[in-house]
Amino acid sequence: MVKHVVFFKFKNKGDIDTAKDLLLSMKGKVPTVIAIEVHKNFLESARSYDLMLEVTVSSKASLEDYQADKYHCDVVKTFMHSATSASAAVDYEF
Repeated sequence: MVKHVVFFKFKNKGDIDTAKDLLLSMKGKVPTVIAIEVHKNFLESARSYDLMLEVTVSSKASLEDYQADKYHCDVVKTFMHSATSASAAVDYEF
């Protein structure tokens, strides 16, 4: 199993709820997604990010399929890239 974890900083805090709903919409639309969680940060500090995405897929190959998925790329990534100022990711096997 593989976890894909991404943290996002937003240009406009008003986009966070929209982003959360959009990220969660991948469940059922992106076939390789086994589980997905999205959480908003409540602590504001200089090093904090605003939103955390955690996606579970079955393997490294499934992660590659997730990264190339049409809905993920055309809809989700397009919005996230336009709405965020920074992101950081960690991918690991468990």
